[in-house]
Amino acid sequence: MLIRRLYTTIPQSSLNPFFLTKKPTNPFHIITQFTPKIPNFQTPKSISSMSENRRPAGAQIPAVETADRTELYRALESSMGSSFSSEPLAPSSRPLVIVISGPSGVGKDCLIKCLTEVRKNIHFVVTATSRAMRPGEVHGKDYFFVSKEEFLTMVENDELLEYALVYGDYKGIPKQQIRDYMAKGYDIVLRVDIQGASTLRKILGDSAVFVFLVAESESELVMRLIDRKTESKESLMVRVATAREELKQMKNFDYVVVNAEGKLESCVKMMEAIIDAEKAKVVQRRVMLDYES
Repeated sequence: MLIRRLYTTIPQSSLNPFFLTKKPTNPFHIITQFTPKIPNFQTPKSISSMSENRRPAGAQIPAVETADRTELYRALESSMGSSFSSEPLAPSSRPLVIVISGPSGVGKDCLIKCLTEVRKNIHFVVTATSRAMRPGEVHGKDYFFVSKEEFLTMVENDELLEYALVYGDYKGIPKQQIRDYMAKGYDIVLRVDIQGASTLRKILGDSAVFVFLVAESESELVMRLIDRKTESKESLMVRVATAREELKQMKNFDYVVVNAEGKLESCVKMMEAIIDAEKAKVVQRRVMLDYES
């Protein structure tokens, strides 16, 4: 029969379905021999040819050596397809809040006085205090001198950004001055003790610039406190001990500035450099203060 003859023509060794050919084949052979077809992207001949493709049709740049300045300027505008903007490239700087602090006797008042004289658009926020006025001080310029009862009324009316009891007297920063002068674009300078700076750091965070003012040495700082002749011996001991502890807080500030004896001008220039550097930052500080509170 035909079926029987076909069967007999197949060798017996080929009856195994896995040996239909004498030479076994690798089932992954097709995969290993596969060569992906890479699209034939056309590479630009040169960068200049790309520039030519971007140039609007009909725009021609005159020779730089012979062209008039205005003519060349207008040709470049035409080539770019838009007018060149005259707006400032750098963003407008924001008003800063600068917190100046340090131990007693480092010269905070002298620094701020000189800084406000040499720099425009900077406002020193006059602090309210319940302490007595010292010789040479002016009410409304150095401090707002108020009674303890008046001060506590300001606290009750939420008129102060920060306040503290320092050496038996109250000191606080009125909010209204900050509202008014920042609205005019002024930089704000706050003068506080170390305790007040710590409180302001919690309120303002990194939105304000914190500067720690120091004398050139601990010995010089003590001599300045002695030369003030405004303290009793007991009070002087308290201030010296407090200053030693306050110096440990330097690490919590953004900058440290040395107000060396007889070098106030250099100290002021250092403060100006800090302000200029802050205003030149790409990402500037945004004061986190609720002006309506």
